[in-house]
Amino acid sequence: MRQSINIVWLKRDLRTQDHAPFRAAETLFNLKETSTDLKNYQPTTLPYLILFLFEPELMQSPDTALRHLQFQYQSLMQMNEKLAIFGHQIHICYGDAVDVFQKLLQTFDVQNIFSYQESGTELTWKRDKAVKKICTNSKINWEEFQQNGVIRGINNREGWETFWHSTMNAPIIQNVFTKELSIHTENNFPLPTSFRNNLIDVNPKFQPGGEDFGWKYLTSFLEVRGVNYSKHISQPHLSRTSCARISPYISWGNLSVRQVYQATLNTIKLTSHNRPFKNFLSRLHWHCHFVQKFETDCSYENVCINRGYELLKHEKNSAYIEAWKNGRTGFPIIDACMLCLQETGWINFRMRAMLVSFLCHHLLQDWREGTYHLAQLFLDYEPGIHYPQFQMQAGTTGVNTVRIYNPVKNSKDFDAAGIFIKKYLPALKDLPVSYIHEPWKMTLMEQEMYNFVLGENYPFPIINPENGAKEGRDKIWGHQKNAAVITDAKRILKTHVKKNRSPWIA
Repeated sequence: MRQSINIVWLKRDLRTQDHAPFRAAETLFNLKETSTDLKNYQPTTLPYLILFLFEPELMQSPDTALRHLQFQYQSLMQMNEKLAIFGHQIHICYGDAVDVFQKLLQTFDVQNIFSYQESGTELTWKRDKAVKKICTNSKINWEEFQQNGVIRGINNREGWETFWHSTMNAPIIQNVFTKELSIHTENNFPLPTSFRNNLIDVNPKFQPGGEDFGWKYLTSFLEVRGVNYSKHISQPHLSRTSCARISPYISWGNLSVRQVYQATLNTIKLTSHNRPFKNFLSRLHWHCHFVQKFETDCSYENVCINRGYELLKHEKNSAYIEAWKNGRTGFPIIDACMLCLQETGWINFRMRAMLVSFLCHHLLQDWREGTYHLAQLFLDYEPGIHYPQFQMQAGTTGVNTVRIYNPVKNSKDFDAAGIFIKKYLPALKDLPVSYIHEPWKMTLMEQEMYNFVLGENYPFPIINPENGAKEGRDKIWGHQKNAAVITDAKRILKTHVKKNRSPWIA
C-alpha cells in the first residue's frame, strides 16, 4: 500500500521564510493558524516531500546558463542546512517534471502539491500544463499560490495597484517546520556526477546564492550602502556598491518582494536620508509591474509585443552581432559592459539599456538577436523583467518613448575618469582620459607615444561613431506612424496600462 503524502514543489522560490507552500504543508498538519488560502482543507497528518527539479529540457533552452543553475544549487544547499535541523531535506532531481512526478506516483499516494505560480517562459507554462494533466488524472489537488503580487489570468490593470499594495503590506509568513512531517525516499533521478561538479565549481566573482546572502546584501544596502543609491545609480562603477544588488535574490526567490518592501519601509521610517530608499521602493513596484506584463502575455519572449513592428525588417549582420556579444565593437563603454557581464553577471540598469539600444539602434539588428545572450549573462535573469524591458528598450512596444543611448556621451557622463572602462578593458588602461572614451581619435604619433595600436590592441569602431544611430533613429521613429503599430498600441494600452495611478508607497 502506497504511503499518502503531500509535495512542496520549489521553483523560483528558494527560501524558507515568507513561503506560502511551506505554510500550507505545515498548517494542514496542525492548523495553528487560520488562512483563507487553506479554508477548504481538512486537518491531516500527512508528511510532505520537498521537491526541486533540474529539468534537462529547460536547462537546454537558449535562455539558461550554468551560472543560473549554480546559483539555484547554492540556494538549495543553504536551504538544506536550515531544514536539516527539522529533519527535512530537499529531494533534488535531475529529470523532466512529467517523468519525476510519474515515478513518485508509483511510490506514493500524493494528495496535494503546493507550489508558487511561475511567471516563466512558454516552455515552463507547457511543462506546468503537462503536470496539471497528471494531477487531474490522478485526482491530486495542485494548489498554486500567487507570488509577489502578480495575478494570473487578468486582462487589464483594473484593481491591480490596490491588490499589489495589499499583498506587500500583508503580514510576512513566519514559517515553522515540524519534524514529524519530514519524509525521505530513494532518489530515482540523482544528479549526474559531472553535472554536480559543474554546479559546485562557481566563479567567485558571481554573487553567491542563498537567502542568508540575500539578507546580507539587503541589510548592508539599507544600513550603509544605499545612501548614494539615487546619486550613483547610472554609474557603472559606483553603482556596483551603491545599488542594492539583491536582484538575483529576488529573481530566484531567496527573498520575497514583500520581505524587501517591508524592510525598506522600516528603514524609511527610521532614517532622515529616506529619499534614495523611496526611489528604491518604487523600483520594487516596477519589478512586479513588468512581471505582471509577462504573466499576462508571455509572447514577449519571441514576438514583437506590438505586432506592427513585425513589419519592420532588419538585415542580419552576423559580424556585428558577434562583435557585440564578445565585447569587440570598438566602443569602450559597450565592450566594458559586456565583458563585465561575462565576468560578474551584473551591471546597472542604464548600461543594460544602452547595450540593447546599441544592438538595435546603432547596429540595426533585430532585438531577438540579443535577448538570449543577455539572458544567459544576467545572473539575475527574470523572464518577466527581461523580455518586456528588452522590447521596451528596442522600441517595439509602440507606446513607450524610444530611448537611443549615445555610447560616447553616456561613457563621458557616467564613467568620466574611465575607471570602469580601464577595469574591464586593460588594453586601454594607459590611455589618457581624453581618449579613453574615443580611442579612434588618437593620431598615429599619439598611439606610438602610449605604445598602443588601434586595430591591434583594441578594435576600430565597427560603425561610424559620428552618425551611427541616425539610420536607426529614423527607422524606428518613422515606423511608429505605421497604421498597424498605431492600431496595436491601443490594445497594449488597454491591457497593460492602469487607468488610475495610486501611490507607490502604501
